[in-house]
Amino acid sequence: MQMRKISKLIRFFLGCCLLTLATVSPVAADSDEAPAKIAEALEKAYPKLEFQKIFTSPVAGLYEVAAGGKILYFAPETGHMLAGELWTKDGVNLSKERLGKLMGEKLKLLPLDKAVKIGTGKNTVIEVTDPDCTFCRKGSEFFAQRKDTTRYIFFLPLRMHPNAEQKARYILSANDPAVAYEEIMSGRYDEGPVPPFTDNGVMESHKQATELLGLTGTPNYWINGTFVAGANIKAIEQLLK
Repeated sequence: MQMRKISKLIRFFLGCCLLTLATVSPVAADSDEAPAKIAEALEKAYPKLEFQKIFTSPVAGLYEVAAGGKILYFAPETGHMLAGELWTKDGVNLSKERLGKLMGEKLKLLPLDKAVKIGTGKNTVIEVTDPDCTFCRKGSEFFAQRKDTTRYIFFLPLRMHPNAEQKARYILSANDPAVAYEEIMSGRYDEGPVPPFTDNGVMESHKQATELLGLTGTPNYWINGTFVAGANIKAIEQLLK
């Protein structure tokens, strides 16, 4: 009788092991995109979450979710969602690395001919900014002092700044957008309305571009293809070197 119980236990554990192997095996070795069933579980658990892609992560049972210009972590077994950064023991920020790769892929789709171009330096800088964002102006002041950059500027006026979109449209519709940009970012029209202008509609292209990137905040920079979130001047200086 005792032997039968042991035999049943052995078959039970073997069955669990085979089930585990069957669960893990669908993840392709040459791709880190998560199986479709993970996306289904995420949609079921968080129906209002708008996400772009899901990837496997180095942590068993945890998946990387690209959503809203950020990397989140989803545990389908429990339905929990984590917001934060995942680091290796060697000090590599895997969250930042993933976000950088995703953003780098999207840069190729940006209509640079619709951006405000400033400078002719050897370093290429793509910038997403808000005319009334304090940190955006800090970044603008930094770049204004450099001659080694070619900047392509896109606007993402935030709802918290009610005058930002009108200022962005004024810049994009100006005869010389680069000059108008410097006027706005220096605060010239902070105390009153911008001069009358005829809207050329370029702002719509900027809205489409920032939606493509999945951004919800400003400023954001790509320095020679490397993504920098926020006016992190120290990080930007290192990349420009």
